This record gives sequence, structure tokens and C-alpha cells, in this order.
Amino acid sequence: MESFTIMLSKLNDAPEAEIRDLRQQYVCPSEAEDAIRRAVGIELSNAPLRLLNTSTGILCDRTAQLNSFKISPEYKELLSFITKRSDLQMERIKEVVAMHFRCVLLSHRWEETEVLLHHIQNKGVRELERHGGIAKLQSFCKVAHDAGYFWAWMDTCCIDKSNNVELQESVNSMFVWYRHSALTIVYLSDVPPSSQPGALASSVWNERGWTFQELVAPKVVIFYQKDWSLYLDDRSRNHKESPAIMKELEGATGIDPQALISFHPGVRDARQKLQWASKRVTTVQEDTAYSLFGIFDVHLPVIYGERKQSALGRLLQDIVSRSGDITALDWVGQSSEFNSCLPADIISYATPPCSLPSLSEDEIQTAVSSLRNIMAVDSASKLYNMLEDMNAPLFANSRLRLPCIAFRVTEVKRRRGDAAHSTYGVKANGLRNLLITTDETLKQFSRVKPTGQTFFLVRPWDRRLLELPDFADEVESAEDWSESESGLDDTDEWSSNPSGEEESSVGSAVDSRSLRLMVHLGQAFNALLLAQQRVGEYKRVASDHNIIAQVKDTASIDIMNIRTLDIL
Repeated sequence: MESFTIMLSKLNDAPEAEIRDLRQQYVCPSEAEDAIRRAVGIELSNAPLRLLNTSTGILCDRTAQLNSFKISPEYKELLSFITKRSDLQMERIKEVVAMHFRCVLLSHRWEETEVLLHHIQNKGVRELERHGGIAKLQSFCKVAHDAGYFWAWMDTCCIDKSNNVELQESVNSMFVWYRHSALTIVYLSDVPPSSQPGALASSVWNERGWTFQELVAPKVVIFYQKDWSLYLDDRSRNHKESPAIMKELEGATGIDPQALISFHPGVRDARQKLQWASKRVTTVQEDTAYSLFGIFDVHLPVIYGERKQSALGRLLQDIVSRSGDITALDWVGQSSEFNSCLPADIISYATPPCSLPSLSEDEIQTAVSSLRNIMAVDSASKLYNMLEDMNAPLFANSRLRLPCIAFRVTEVKRRRGDAAHSTYGVKANGLRNLLITTDETLKQFSRVKPTGQTFFLVRPWDRRLLELPDFADEVESAEDWSESESGLDDTDEWSSNPSGEEESSVGSAVDSRSLRLMVHLGQAFNALLLAQQRVGEYKRVASDHNIIAQVKDTASIDIMNIRTLDIL
């Protein structure tokens, strides 16, 4: 390469123009090296910070990874190929770099004797005494190397957990690392060799918190048994393409088959994801929440020692704030100290979200027709407009500002029964009478014996009841739309339709939406019981069962019920 550089220099300095022009046919080595370095940086931006070289068994940081590539035959061939051409051949660079830096990640259940960073730092993994966690690491590296991969990663020993910055980045990036892995190997230490179908479903690996994202994030997964033989002797390149294995995982985890194969991280469908995570356990209590950061695509501080309720509270607060989705408030159990509208433990999401009977379209149309005869459309439209203008829930600093339809409680009376739980008969303005079971002791009162403390049964406002289009779901952008596709031009019927008819049609649609909303509001709903603390501040009273409430009639709802309450 040095002689090639000298040749280029001579071509540059040649007195004849024709010879100097020959220089344009070649790429300068330094320019080629810079292009390769940039391509490596981009490729490794979605990879773990430290990687194990499967050939040498040495743990490498970014600099060592690049240096290892630069002495490889692939690098030398690539550099030679590029410099003998007139352009950088970026596609070839990306292809070679991507192939070299393909990385295999391990998913496993942590055991008592795991290998840590200080055990392997500045040492060759192959030379270490083979026992406990070292044996697992050596077998993992061998399997990865035999499969043709240069790089591997294992969470126990490839993160410096004493470095808060590195730990923070690792926890927040782990889902992305698994998503971009060329292969994720799942090691099932409790599945013996030659196991029969069903052994995977019984593995403790399915119950761990961190393995949730390690299952759904990767595109390619292969399962290995205790002796590092293939599960069910399935030699396919991707066990996610095995119907038998996927069926086992669906039964063991409760995760939808489509989500197992093509999971989408983010706050959408938050309640469903929380249910999938609800029965998983972690050794460190804060990891209940931290292991879900990637699932919800959130980036939050990692603060070991803050305790589980705080960590889970911060995660749920971020989910509600970013999505405006109130389904995270749909749970039964104990309230969190972080905020009373959130659960103390993720197990509270194990119960499926409250599902109430819904009306068919024919039933809605019949109800709308009946309402036209008994209710002023103007009143319904006013209520619709007010609810349409309501802000999304705002969650910050452990305080929830919740838009809702609130019904003031007028009577709370305890019923005799089980001493372990208290059941109360509750009456509220505009609602049918109902029962609430809770571990908390409620103050009893009635209209005859009132209390100074205010209680509300509230319906958290759900914007979906407005039946407006969800533009986030639109696949076609405005740029893709054209007049030719629409079948309209300047002479089309836009102006031929009398404005009076158009206004009448729009007005009719608005009236119809307003009345449809009133029909929906007349149906049973999952209510929250709120108790006043200080002026303008409330706390949710946790219940052991869903609180199902229903208005007496649609006339019971008016704009005076619409509020935004501060909940601690």
C-alpha cells in the first residue's frame, strides 16, 4: 500500500497533463480508509460497546474492534479493491463491513457463578479454567465462531457495571442491540439433552424479566439445550420460523404469535405489553421496570437503589405522558406510593384489561334515533365540543392531571361480610348504585350525615369515543396524493355542489357524531374512586375488583361533570 501511495504521488507531480489525468482513476488510500472508518462507525452504532472476538477470545472496545478489522484479510482486500477504482464503492464498503461485524448475542438465565468483566478483562477466554460461568462463556463463543461469526456479546461480562455512564447507556440500548444482532442464541440451562417438545415452555427462562426483550427484539433466534445441542435437533437457521417452537413460546409467555416474530417497540398497545410482562420476575427489584425500557422505547435514568415502585412509576408516568393512553390506569390491586393511579407491582396488570359489552352498529343507530326524540342536539354538540377540546392526560413529577367525567359520591356505607376485605355500597349523582370492595377503610357518610371530604367516581376521558380518525395510522402521506389519483380536476364537482347542501351534510354528520358519543357515554364503564386530600388534590382508592359504573340515563351527563383533576 505504501508503494501504491508513492505511485499516486508521482502521478500527481508528473509534468505531462495526460499522466496527471491518470491519477483520477484511483482513490487515495487515506480517503478509502476514512470511508471505511465511517462505515464501521455507522455499523457499530447499534452494537454493544464491548464485544468478544470469537477467534482470540479477547474482549475488545471500539478501538480494538476497528484495529482487529484493519489487520484482517477482508480489510486488506477491500482497501485494495477500492484504491484501484475511481470512486469509493460505498455499497461494497457497507457490505464488507456489515459482514465482518455481524454480532451474536446471548440470552440466558443468570446463575450463581456467572463470569464478570474483571474475570476476563485483558485475558483470553479460551485459556481460562473451564468451570461455572466460564464454561458457559467458552461454549457460547465456540458456537458463535463455528457458525462463522467474529463477534459475540454476553451481558454478564461485557458491561462495566461500576461505570454509571456505561451502565445507563447499556440498559437503554439493549433492545436495539438485540434487534440488530445477526443472531441471538438462547441458552436453556434447565432443558436437558434430547428433551421432548414442551421442555422449552417449562423453562425458567420464560419467566425472567430481561428475557422478554431478548425474545421479541431479535429477528433470528436459535435455542440450545443444557449441553449446547440444538433444541428438538431443529437445524433451521431461525427457530422463529418453526411453528412447533413458536407454539410452545406462545403458550408459555401468552405473547401473541405475530408479536413474537415482528414485535414493534413503543407506547402503542401499552396495556397489552404490560400484561405480557406482568408475571416475569427479576433478581434486582428495579429491573422490573428497567428491563422494559426497550419494550416501550423509552430512555430514562437508571437509578439502582430507588426501589421498585419508583422505577415502575417513572416508566408508567412516561408511557402515559407520551401516549395519552389511559389503559395503563386499568388495573386492580394495591396503589403505588409513586402515584395512587399506578399499581405498586406490575403483577396488577396480569388481569386482562376490563372488557365490557359493546353495542353493535345497528344498536348504536337505534339508540341515536331514540335520542333525537328526547335530547336537544345542541346540548349533545356542546358536550362533544368540550370533550374534543380536553387535553390529554399530563403526568409529571409523580402528579397526574387527569381529564375525566366526574360524578360526586353522595353516600358510602359499609356492608357486612368478609373481615379481610371491606365492601361498600356507593351512591353518586347521576350513577346507578354500586358496590366497591377494597382493603382501604373508607369514611362512611350519606346525604343525612355528610362529610367534609369530597369523593368522586370518575370516568377517565378516552378520546377514542369521539370516533375521530387516527392520523398516526395513515399509511399514505399527503405527498403521495395527486389530483390524477383522486379523479378530480379544476372542473370537477367541488363547485357544482350547492353550498347549502354541503353545509347541511356537514352539520348532520356533526350532530350524528355528538349523539353517538352520548350513546357511548350511556354504557357501563370502568370507574376510578377518588378521595380528596387537600383542596384540588385527590388520591385513587385502590380496589380488588374493577369498579363498573353506569349513568342512570344520558340526561345525567352534562358539562358540569367534565373536569381535569390533580391526582397524587
